[in-house]
Amino acid sequence: MKPMKLFIASAMLAMGTAATAQATYTDKDGNEYQFKKHAFLDLQGGAQYTLGEAKFGDLISPNFQGAIGYQVSPVFGLRGQINGLWSKGGWTGFRSKMGEKPYNADYKFKYVAPGVDFMFNLSNLLCGWNPNRVVNVTAFAGGGLNVAWGNDDVNNLAATLKSLNAYNLEYLWDGTKVRPYGRAGIDVEFKVSKAVSIMLEGNANILSDKYNSKKADNPDWYFNALAGVRINLGKSYTKKEKPVEEPAPAPAPKQEYVAPKPEPKPAPIEKKVEEIRRDIFFNINSCKIAPAENEKILEVVDFLGKNPDAKVVVTGYADKGTGNDVINDRIAAKRAAAVVWMLTKKYNIPSERITEESKGARVQPFAENAKNRVTIMIAR
Repeated sequence: MKPMKLFIASAMLAMGTAATAQATYTDKDGNEYQFKKHAFLDLQGGAQYTLGEAKFGDLISPNFQGAIGYQVSPVFGLRGQINGLWSKGGWTGFRSKMGEKPYNADYKFKYVAPGVDFMFNLSNLLCGWNPNRVVNVTAFAGGGLNVAWGNDDVNNLAATLKSLNAYNLEYLWDGTKVRPYGRAGIDVEFKVSKAVSIMLEGNANILSDKYNSKKADNPDWYFNALAGVRINLGKSYTKKEKPVEEPAPAPAPKQEYVAPKPEPKPAPIEKKVEEIRRDIFFNINSCKIAPAENEKILEVVDFLGKNPDAKVVVTGYADKGTGNDVINDRIAAKRAAAVVWMLTKKYNIPSERITEESKGARVQPFAENAKNRVTIMIAR
């Protein structure tokens, strides 16, 4: 009954602890992890020590264990495991009959012990869940059924004894025996990848006093020291990367007031000065204006009418080839006066718009002598 009570107490403790488990973790970089329920597989091997009266080394036997488990929360998990191979018993100073020299006797028998363990991750319970933690310590408690057989060694020894009571073999058994057991232990996991951990485990198993065939008036015990691997069957967590923060917008450049540059003044438009020149030719020793020459005067009059600001310079000339300076000065002046009279008297051009000059024969505007009998009109 004691193993069963231990089993029930362990289950109740597990249920109470599972609800308090922290299931999220945020690392220093801001990445968020969420615990995910998952199955796992344990494969282990090691040695067993069966408590007894023989020397320690004589009670060591190889041991193997396999398990399929399920991690319900960061703290609580459970596994169905099967442990087994051999258990041992023995005596120091054994002799089968009086007078025989004592010797150390030991015996072994086979067993398998399927059971269920309730598991408590102490690292997560005390320090909080961290999927990146390298070392995790887990305590467990549970129980199951021990199925033992092959107890031939001790039966052969008993056949040589006259009194089984002398070596407390009051519970000698043969065939196959099924007995309940309880157990508790610690495993230490060293994480080597997301899915794989190296395990070291120690567990103590308690069962009926009849297990090793010897009567001791107390339970029998065996202890297992195991090493192996734990493999997560599926993802044990999900990871949410920290969102990349968009950089803060750069401050707007400071707007400095820049006075507008004055627009350049348009370059003064030079008023194109239009001018007109007409040459009024005369016959030798004459200042009479021919009708054909009058048409030229009208052209100048028309120009002055269209350009109210325009003025006209009238200059009379004489040819050097005839007469003398006195005669030429007089005839040149008369020729200029004849044109001015036409402008003012006939065509009503104000006299203030007319400049009258005479060059005589001292200036010859043309290379051809006859053409220098002329009055030149320049209006602008």
